[in-house]
Amino acid sequence: MALAIKNPFKLLFLRRSIFTMKSLFLKEIRSFLNSLIGYIVIIVFLLGISLFMWIIKGESNVLDNGYATIDTLFAIAPWVFLFLIPAITMRSFADEKKTGTIELLLTRPLTDLQIIIAKYAAGLALVLFSLIPTLVYYFSVYKLGTPQGNIDAGGTWGSYIGLLLLGSSFVCIGVFSSSLTDNQIIAFIISLAMCFFCYTGFEQISSLSLFGKADTFIEALGINQHYNSLSRGVIDIRDVVYFLGFNAFFILLTKTVLESRKWQK
Repeated sequence: MALAIKNPFKLLFLRRSIFTMKSLFLKEIRSFLNSLIGYIVIIVFLLGISLFMWIIKGESNVLDNGYATIDTLFAIAPWVFLFLIPAITMRSFADEKKTGTIELLLTRPLTDLQIIIAKYAAGLALVLFSLIPTLVYYFSVYKLGTPQGNIDAGGTWGSYIGLLLLGSSFVCIGVFSSSLTDNQIIAFIISLAMCFFCYTGFEQISSLSLFGKADTFIEALGINQHYNSLSRGVIDIRDVVYFLGFNAFFILLTKTVLESRKWQK
């Protein structure tokens, strides 16, 4: 009988938590889209990719290259994401701290982890929004191919999955960086530096050949190796596990930062 009484309360609390997480998620989306910077960063991303793919002469230009592929997108997008995603996530917690709403946020019927996941999901959704228009490039190359449709569809979709996983990792870093400060610019700089190091830093360290046989392991710690593997269109479970573990690591780091505020009290 006692169990029957408790369950409705647990169910009610769960529903309330889910509703509150959804509200926080939508608030983050609206906050970004209601600001001019939101549209600027997405437009800059699409414009930058378009220039390299269709306007600027060279091997990255689809028309000059002569091959039915959008590999240029997957080669350039990570570098654009290095700036785009820190700009998206820099206000996640920094703005809450600056305005003093962080205390109100932490008193909601949500755990710290649920708050982090809601903000993380909002950032990832915005990354997805920026990627959706690039499907125009895929269908353009699909139509331009000789014969029509002469494009490696499986490899392309595998590359999109890799790019989305890379973006999710940058989002985690950005949310973590934003939790460290109440200044959005500082959060942007920290996130930019950490994303750059995690993307290419381990590869640069391994190239120094200072660690002998451990060089391969050090390189495998970086994002670039796993992203390049997925960009070949082969979905290796080891690469997927790496990205999931990477995301979980930075989400837990962010959780630790939020909990440290309680320790200080």
